[in-house]
Amino acid sequence: MQDRSNRTQTTPPPTTGPSLKKGLRARHMTMIALGGSIGTGLFLASGTAISTAGPGGALIAYTAVGIMVYFLMTSLGELATFMPDSGSFNTYAARFVDPALGFAMGWNFWYNWAVTIAAELAAATVLIKYWFPDSSSMLWSLLFLVLIFALNILSVKGYGESEYWFAIIKVATVIIFLAVGVLMIFGIMGGEAVGFSNFTIGDAPFHGGFFAVLGVFMAAGFSFQGTELIGVAAGESENPRENVPRAIRQVFWRILIFYILAITVISLIIPYTHPNLLKGDLKNIGVSPFTLVFEKAGLAIAASVMNAVILTSVLSAGNSGMYASSRVLYALARDGKAPRFLGKLNKRGIPMNALLVTTAVGMLAFLASLFGDGIVYTWLLNASGMCGFITWLGIAISHYRFRRAYVAQGRDLSDLPYRARWFPFGPIFAFVLCIIVILGQNYQAFTGDQIDWSGVLVAYLSLPLFLILWLGYKWIKKTKVVPLQECDFSPAESSDIKA
Repeated sequence: MQDRSNRTQTTPPPTTGPSLKKGLRARHMTMIALGGSIGTGLFLASGTAISTAGPGGALIAYTAVGIMVYFLMTSLGELATFMPDSGSFNTYAARFVDPALGFAMGWNFWYNWAVTIAAELAAATVLIKYWFPDSSSMLWSLLFLVLIFALNILSVKGYGESEYWFAIIKVATVIIFLAVGVLMIFGIMGGEAVGFSNFTIGDAPFHGGFFAVLGVFMAAGFSFQGTELIGVAAGESENPRENVPRAIRQVFWRILIFYILAITVISLIIPYTHPNLLKGDLKNIGVSPFTLVFEKAGLAIAASVMNAVILTSVLSAGNSGMYASSRVLYALARDGKAPRFLGKLNKRGIPMNALLVTTAVGMLAFLASLFGDGIVYTWLLNASGMCGFITWLGIAISHYRFRRAYVAQGRDLSDLPYRARWFPFGPIFAFVLCIIVILGQNYQAFTGDQIDWSGVLVAYLSLPLFLILWLGYKWIKKTKVVPLQECDFSPAESSDIKA
C-alpha cells in the first residue's frame, strides 16, 4: 500500500471551476513540434558547424543528436499519450521518480523558457533594425511582447494557430532552399554545376578532428531543443492518444531530413573554408549560409527575405516560450509546488496569473539586457544554458522508470496507447548522450595549461542551480524515490479537461 505522505506530494488535490481547454488539433501538434526545432540553429548556426568540423563532421554530429532526439520524442510520446498533462515533465518525474525531481524539473523548465522570451525579444529588436536601424529597441521589444502575449491570452487555439503559420513559413523556406540548392548543384541555376568538389577541398569532409565534431555536437543539441514542447501541448490536445504519436512520427523524420539535407546542400555549394560561414549570426543575416546560397543562385533580395523568415522564427520561439512556461507554472501551482494564485484559470481556460508572471519576468530580463552593460542579463542567460538538456535527461529517466513501474505493477504493455520502440535501449542511449552533452559543454576550459574557471562557471551554472532546487526540496519535504510498486498511474488532474 502506498505511503500517504508520499502520495500527497505526487497527487494533486481535486480542483473545481474552469479547466484547460482541448483546443489543439492534430495539425497544430505536428507544427508545434516541427516549428520548435527549426529556427536560428538551422538558418544561422549550421554555417558555423560546417566551418568548424567540415561537412562530414557536421553531418555526423547532427545525425547523432537527431537519433537521440528521436528516442527522447518516443519516450515522451509514451508518457504523454498515457497521461496527457500540461505539467508534463515535472508531473512524470514526480510520479515515477521522486517528487523533488519533479519540483526541480518544473522550475528548471519554467526558468529556461521565461528567460528565452527575453532572449527572443532581444533577438527580434536586432533583426528589425535591419530595416529600421535608427528605431527604438524598447519600442520594438514592447510591441513584440504585446503580440505574443495577445496570441496566448485569447485561447489555446490562438497559440496553436499562430504556431501553425509560423512553422509553415519556416518549412516553406527550407523546402524552397533545398529545391534551389539541388538545381545549383547540377548547374541548372547559378552557373556551373558544383558537384561534390567542396566535399574534398582541403581536409574535407572532416576538419578539426574529434573535438571539433564534439563542439558541433553540443551546438546541434541546442538546435533541436523545442521538440519537447509537444509534451506540454498534449495536455490541451483534442485527442492526445492519436495526435501525439502522429506528430512524433511525422516530425522526427521531417526534422532530420530538413537538417541533414540542408547541411548537405550548404556543404556542396559553399566550401567549409568560406570565411563568412563563421559570421552567421543575428547581426550578419547577409552572410548566413541560407542567404549565401540564395544570393549565389541570383536572388538579389535573399538577405531581406531571410531576415524576415528568421524574425518569424524568433517570434515563434518567444510565443512557444510564453505558452510552455505559463502552462508548466500553472501545473506547479496545481501540484502545490508554486504559489496557489498561479494555479487559477479564467473562463477561457487560460492560466492568466501564470501568464502575467511569466510575461513580467521575460520583460524584466529583457530590460536587464539594456542596462548596466547587460551583465545581469548575461548571467540570467548563462544560467539557462543547459536547462533544456536537463529537461531531456529528466524525460529519459522518467520514461525508464515509468515502463519498469508499469510492468512491475502487472500491467499489460499492449494496453499502452503508444509504445516506444527499442526500450530500454532508447532512454538509456538518450541518457548517456545527454550526460556527454552536459559534461562537455565547455571542455575547452579544461584543456589549457590552466583551468579557465570563469568559462567553467559560465557553462555549468545551470547544474548547481538545478541541484539546489532538487536537493533543497528533497531535504525540506523529506521526499524519497518512489518505489516501482507505488508509482501513481491515475489520470493527472489537468488531463481531465473540458472542451
